Amino acid sequence: MCLCAGSLQSGGEGAGAAHVLRAGAAPRLRAAGSGCGGARDAPTAGSPGEPRVLLPFTPEPVPAPAPAAGTRRGAASGGSASGRYRAPSAPFRRFSVSRRRCCRRPSLVGPCPEAAPHLAPWRPGSDTRRAAVVGRGAALRLESSAAFHSLVIRDGGRLVFADRPHGPPITLRARYILIHDGGELHIGSERCPYGSRATISLYGRATEGVAVEGFGQKFVGVGRGGVLELHGRRPRSWTLLDKTLHPGGLRHGPYSSEKRWGSRGLNLRILDGGTARVLAAGRFDTHLQPGECRRLRAFLALQAPGRVVAAAVGDSAARSLTLETRLLLRDRLGSRYIARLGYRQPWALVGILGGDQLSTAEDKREYHGNGTTGLAVAQRDFLTYDGTRFTVTAFSGWIKGVPHNGFKVEVSKGIILHLVDEVTSWLPGDRIVVASTDYSMHQAEEFNLLPCPECKSNQVKIDGSPLYLHIGEVIDGVDMRAEVGLLTRNILIQGEMEDSCYGQNQCQFFSFDTFGGHIKILRNFSSVHMSGVELKNMGQQILGSYPVHFHLAEDVDERGGYEHPTYLDNLSIHHCFSRCVAIHGTHGLLVKDTIGYDTLGHCFFLEDGTEQRNTFYHNLGLLTRSGTILPSDRNEAMCLAIRSHVYGDYVPVPSTDCMAVSTFWIANPNNNLIQNAAAGAQDVGIWYIFHRVPTGQSEGQYPEGQAEHTPLGVFYNNRVHSNFKAGLFIGKGVKTTRASAEDPREYLTVDNARFRPHQDADPEKPRVPAVIDGLIAFKNNDHGAWARGGDIIFRNSGFSDNGIGLTLASDGTFPTDEGSSLEVTRSIFIGESSNFGSQGGQNSYWGKGANGEYRTLPRNKTFPIRGFQIYDGPVRMAKCTFKKFTPTVDRYTSAIGFFMKNSWQISPQNNVSQILMEKSVGLKVFFGKSGQWFGTNDNDGDKMSIFHDLDGSVTGYPDTFIGRADNYLLRHPGCLTVPRWNGMMCTGKFAQLYIQARRPENLTLSIARAAYHSHPLRLQGVNRGAPYQQYQPVVMLEQAYIIQWDGRAPEDIILYPINFNSGDWLQVALCYPRETIFQVVADICQRRTGTVHSVKHYLAAPSLASALNRTGERLFYFDRASGYLFVHLQAHEARKGHSYCSQQGCERIKIMAHMYPGDSWSM
Repeated sequence: MCLCAGSLQSGGEGAGAAHVLRAGAAPRLRAAGSGCGGARDAPTAGSPGEPRVLLPFTPEPVPAPAPAAGTRRGAASGGSASGRYRAPSAPFRRFSVSRRRCCRRPSLVGPCPEAAPHLAPWRPGSDTRRAAVVGRGAALRLESSAAFHSLVIRDGGRLVFADRPHGPPITLRARYILIHDGGELHIGSERCPYGSRATISLYGRATEGVAVEGFGQKFVGVGRGGVLELHGRRPRSWTLLDKTLHPGGLRHGPYSSEKRWGSRGLNLRILDGGTARVLAAGRFDTHLQPGECRRLRAFLALQAPGRVVAAAVGDSAARSLTLETRLLLRDRLGSRYIARLGYRQPWALVGILGGDQLSTAEDKREYHGNGTTGLAVAQRDFLTYDGTRFTVTAFSGWIKGVPHNGFKVEVSKGIILHLVDEVTSWLPGDRIVVASTDYSMHQAEEFNLLPCPECKSNQVKIDGSPLYLHIGEVIDGVDMRAEVGLLTRNILIQGEMEDSCYGQNQCQFFSFDTFGGHIKILRNFSSVHMSGVELKNMGQQILGSYPVHFHLAEDVDERGGYEHPTYLDNLSIHHCFSRCVAIHGTHGLLVKDTIGYDTLGHCFFLEDGTEQRNTFYHNLGLLTRSGTILPSDRNEAMCLAIRSHVYGDYVPVPSTDCMAVSTFWIANPNNNLIQNAAAGAQDVGIWYIFHRVPTGQSEGQYPEGQAEHTPLGVFYNNRVHSNFKAGLFIGKGVKTTRASAEDPREYLTVDNARFRPHQDADPEKPRVPAVIDGLIAFKNNDHGAWARGGDIIFRNSGFSDNGIGLTLASDGTFPTDEGSSLEVTRSIFIGESSNFGSQGGQNSYWGKGANGEYRTLPRNKTFPIRGFQIYDGPVRMAKCTFKKFTPTVDRYTSAIGFFMKNSWQISPQNNVSQILMEKSVGLKVFFGKSGQWFGTNDNDGDKMSIFHDLDGSVTGYPDTFIGRADNYLLRHPGCLTVPRWNGMMCTGKFAQLYIQARRPENLTLSIARAAYHSHPLRLQGVNRGAPYQQYQPVVMLEQAYIIQWDGRAPEDIILYPINFNSGDWLQVALCYPRETIFQVVADICQRRTGTVHSVKHYLAAPSLASALNRTGERLFYFDRASGYLFVHLQAHEARKGHSYCSQQGCERIKIMAHMYPGDSWSM
């Protein structure tokens, strides 16, 4: 029987200001692509190298000709085994053009390739049976549209599209185009962009034809020695709205009302001409009700002169309409016809209250007994305060015996968009997309451009009427301006599609044809550059067939011998069926000013985990939908249905195995993301995912764990919004083993991983903090950003209207990377901004905001919104501002909160400083309460939630710890309870006691401070694949604690004093059966290497006092009367920074208890 022994007694600067975050200029970086700068020195063999950032460029003409396109220094001979290809033999007619080479071929690198004098004109016509070959030095200018079965350009053959701006566009149709062995295809050049319209159209069904080895079907392929140079006009790729676009183009939206029966009399609408808002509406039955004239006169008397008035007769309004009222309407409305209005006569008017007949639009019809009069329609245009032209329409009439009347308020003759940048390169007839600025990516909208002679250089006119709100301003300090992208380019590569899905094209998931075209580039190509190109209906739901796919191309910049580094610039990839740009085993590629819109599967995609030094600069991805190829591409239905690669009868768990489709899928951290926008994905905007070992065809290229330790490339000024799961996610990995009985999940299923960046990817070398600089995250349903690992630093960032703004999570229950931490600084957090959003577009939740306004909401109208969420730790927050976190009757909303249903530890090293909580913050901190979302709120981490307010900027009390109100391990008489927080504020010194228990590993631990022994805390512990149960209570130092179990005590217990500084101590009493025999040992464990040193054995003390006298002797005392084992636990080594332990390792006490089978136990 364990008794509670009565003898065991326990003896800055100011807050940061709000930050306004806008997309800014990138850091000054070395330009690339001009071939002028010297390459960075190559690293030693096997080194991943430093990330090389490439900036967009506009090459200037040079007086001397450059080396011929395709010149490559040091290109290796031969192709990789996976990159082999072979053109099939076929029963169709072969057609080839060649010429004997007798001298050195002229170069096409001059300003305009189609003007080269050695090109022969080519007008091959259309014959889809022909297999055309351009080879043996033939140099041809394609001057008219053509169609082939296939086109192969090889053996030095060159094909150049003629550029005839005033001639008919050229379309080249083929099942496939293959360029290799010195073959070249040119449409325009970098210095002479193509001015006409050119189309490459890839045709064929999946069930037709023979696949070309290494390429497949329906493709443009570039093999060894091939040159692909496509350069269209380079219009501005995308920009931002500079003025909010409202539904219907009007601030208060369009207005429409149409009535039939039930609207007899005069119907009126009063509008504010400056805003187009309907201010008042009335119906007055002046046909049957004599008293209605008095009410009508009173209604008009309340309206201010100068208001817009619209009137329309419903059914009839004449019988009881008095002369006095008719004259008033004539004078107030400027009507010419109201004085003589007859029985059932249609009449409509739009004018100005107090205006004359010249300011009035009016129409009438004569009533005839046949029941059809046609409509009397009155229309007039007005101009709002901000210059938007709108039309007010009133109509009245009879159609087949049924009265009709109504009103419309709508923008006139197209809506003008105000944009941040000059867009004179956008032309009438072009198509644009405006991104969602709400929780649903499905609020993205497409429009055609209209001629607009009145537009300024930063304006365009659209032909449609927007359904949703698109923000065009900085709101509450966060830049929420919608991205506007141009989808049209004058070079188009497209797949020709069937009307619906067919065959084996995953038709159980897609109603439409997904077998589009694709572009595939293999290793040892000579030159590939694409700019100003549109790709539509490209990609296939087949592994390796993507709109643009660099396949195992290795280094494609100077390091790979390319004097003119490879790039994709100003591409528009839209309505495609498998990704946008796939970078597979390829390094040093620049992807710039490229749009990926309405695509299936990960959009900008790094495949095997080896891809490094690639730069994504100013790209836009939006409406990224789920696909079928990889588990991470799939949605819930696909995840459950596709089970051909799992082991046995395993049923995937969609939320953990799949459901990760992302606009930017970054499989290696050594890549650069600068000024990109991830503006709506089914799951995540930007996901840094980690391959413990390289996967796929890159297996064996780096040692296990290297990617997780590789430093982050540049991350600067990226935007993430309208994503369902998270804007930015850093963490997790993919399963790198095949499905087996031991782990039946499919290969490349989403798995666990941690990001621990170190110099040279070597965990023995210093950490290299991963810096997330200038992130803007808003209107993401779940998280603005989530990051696990360390060291990771967020700075100069903005989080607004997310379910949870930012969660920083450490490296586990007891971090593997000792001393790592996470931090957010100089950032702003907004709970519910004045971006109220729009209903519809698959937005699920609409409810009241904190100020009573109706708005869209994340997750659920009861979801507890949090700005900064603390999960384990250590994490730091400094110089941050919080606004508009106010709870409502439906939900708890707090500036700072904690991970819900948390079974893990929380570190007392979590701290905040220089925090500004504005007056609009109604709830600074919330620890949760049992109920919806929080469950029982009784998990170990829920109970242990804590953080340190270093300077008092949150609590008003410097050097204060904030913990949950019912945690008596922390409480002492000086604590202040804050009921609204479900928390308390306490001073003192706090650390953690990490407890491992073996044999058994399934007990509940009860721990109480001796001063509050009647208020124990029960901890379930965690045991996730470890051979022990682990518990991690936060404790107040220099106190005494009692530990008991809900069963017989474990045979082996290890106590770690973590976050203890040298000299910090606890006294611990552990309950055991009375006849137990003990062996107690102290040592220091280097957790990373597994080595143990400084082993010291404890001796049994003759008395409790001698065991706890803190003389430095290693003593324990077992009181057989009470059943308690007493030990004094003290740290002797110095700890630095955020390390849980000292540099020598983790000090610990190991207690090995021998208990006889007959020993009794009790609590």
